[in-house]
Amino acid sequence: MKKWMAGLFLAAAVLLCLMVPQQIQGASSYDKVLYFPLSRYPETGSHIRDAIAEGHPDVCTIDRDGADKRREESLKGIPTKPGYDRDEWPMAVCEEGGAGADVRYVTPSDNRGVGSWVGNQMSSYPDGTRVLFIVQ
Repeated sequence: MKKWMAGLFLAAAVLLCLMVPQQIQGASSYDKVLYFPLSRYPETGSHIRDAIAEGHPDVCTIDRDGADKRREESLKGIPTKPGYDRDEWPMAVCEEGGAGADVRYVTPSDNRGVGSWVGNQMSSYPDGTRVLFIVQ
């Protein structure tokens, strides 16, 4: 009976781990949570999820003034590709962005839709706000 209970507990624990869509790395240091709609923006959402899984931060500290410089740093050496945008994670608007960001080619409609959506979601947050991104 004890072995059966232990096996049941282990199976439940494994199932619970498989149901969690993303490991939350910055769970103790954020001010707001943004639930990113993967089904609405699949290319960029997959990019964010993969970059976080590879060790890039899941928290974005908003710093709008430095965005242009960080975008230039993150895209340096990444050639443009006809028909695609270069998407970077962390985003340029994040203090965590810039040199060393993960860059992926995505379709312009997906990338620009995300830019508009995220901008609207974070428009009322002041610079310095730490936003936890959860892709779901």
